[in-house]
Amino acid sequence: MLPDDIRAYLLPRAFNAAVRAGWEIMEVYKNRDDYDISVKSDHTPITLADRLAHEKIKESLGQTRIPILSEEGREMLYDERRNWELFWLVDPLDGTVEFIKGNNEFTVNIALMSERQCICAVIYVPYLQKVYVASRGVGSFLIEGIAPAADACYSYDDICALKQRLPLASSLHTDYRIAVSRSHQTPETIEYIDAVKAKYQNVRIIEQGSSYKFCLLAEGLIDYYPRTTHTYEWDTAAAELILSEAGGITRSLPDRQPLLYNKENLQNPWFECILL
Repeated sequence: MLPDDIRAYLLPRAFNAAVRAGWEIMEVYKNRDDYDISVKSDHTPITLADRLAHEKIKESLGQTRIPILSEEGREMLYDERRNWELFWLVDPLDGTVEFIKGNNEFTVNIALMSERQCICAVIYVPYLQKVYVASRGVGSFLIEGIAPAADACYSYDDICALKQRLPLASSLHTDYRIAVSRSHQTPETIEYIDAVKAKYQNVRIIEQGSSYKFCLLAEGLIDYYPRTTHTYEWDTAAAELILSEAGGITRSLPDRQPLLYNKENLQNPWFECILL
């Protein structure tokens, strides 16, 4: 758990870094003919928006003098990062495929990591102008109406004044809702969904991209999310804390163990998320 004074110092920096990165993303998003799309070594796409968001986050969080491990940064060898006591784990644009498709389902993920777990998290959904924040042992919260801004400068008091605790009472529903990745589904995903369907009569499937699925669980709008394709630690770290502080759990599949972070191989196992 972060001491109050350190949280009051670091949370606004992560919050503002995410909102500034969101501005860079939305500026590119307006011009679909100028995305400058290329393919990385892992066969995933990268756009100009990914690169600009990374640079903005690096610039903003660099002031904290805490190391940054970013999807779009330079490769960090395990020997270099294995003994980091504190570091930022960042996905500057989560949901690049959804960004390219133009369906608005993309996020900025920033996690502060300590002892192989996330202790402070910010996820920004720039198109929807929603920010999700969480601190371990303190709670998970939603802040709405935060427009992308190149010079965002919210204070800790600003954030506290605007936040709503998750899950939201308004999110109560009677059907059982399962989120699935819009662009990454497999037969194994269907098997897990079918197992849940056998337990509930009224099941609704909701397709969604990026870490926003975790956020919808944290809000209380979704009940279950299975993932049986490749993800990386920066895809889940911030989102997992936001969900857990709202009363949910994330665990690996099929063994149902906690996810581990700052591993030598940064790829996650399959996992499932449940709002309890």
